[in-house]
Amino acid sequence: MATSRIEARAWLLHSTPYRESSLVVDLFTREHGRIAAVAKGAKRPRSALRAVLLQFQPLQVVYSGRGELRTLTGAEWVGGLAAPQGDALLCAFYLNELLMRLLAREDPHAPLFDAYGEAIARLGEGTALDETLRRFEWQLLREIGYAPDLERDAASHPIEAVRHYRWSPGSGFTACEADDESAVSGATLHDIATGRFASTAGRQQAKYLSRAILSHHLDGAPLNTRQILIDLQKL
Repeated sequence: MATSRIEARAWLLHSTPYRESSLVVDLFTREHGRIAAVAKGAKRPRSALRAVLLQFQPLQVVYSGRGELRTLTGAEWVGGLAAPQGDALLCAFYLNELLMRLLAREDPHAPLFDAYGEAIARLGEGTALDETLRRFEWQLLREIGYAPDLERDAASHPIEAVRHYRWSPGSGFTACEADDESAVSGATLHDIATGRFASTAGRQQAKYLSRAILSHHLDGAPLNTRQILIDLQKL
């Protein structure tokens, strides 16, 4: 069987040592989704791959093979972005961990690829971390089919800004009292839909709602980067 050769735009999500001088890299590509590939010799000081296999920088890659583990044969850096620093860098690692945990292999999501690039650019520019994270989290949830309806509640009634709602797995939002410990205002749900938050309270509600939904779909397994950010009170 002939070996396929594929060129793709990509981001490096994660890498692990492989044998003496190579790496296994997890790449998020626009055209083919998340793929794993062996970067042969990438740990060697003079390797052409070593210098360009950087996280949070856009790449053009070439890989071949047909199994679950491809072979990376080339990679080029295709444009500069300001690298996230400090808290923004931790947030960027959090985005990578979300993709690694929730995105199936070889399941392309071009809008999500574009949203990831936008999020990394915003983190590098110092844009508000919470809004950047919420936008990406919800784009991810929509793309993989886990996002609840933000326009209608479980009874198919329109979400009203002046009311409060509780999210339940499998059913969506149901109306509740404002003093319910898991209550989210309809105004916050509207903010989530637009990706712009009008108040600090809305940002907090959106954060706790996103955390609950993601935790449910991760079967309660903790995210390492999220725990670091929670400890620092940044997420």
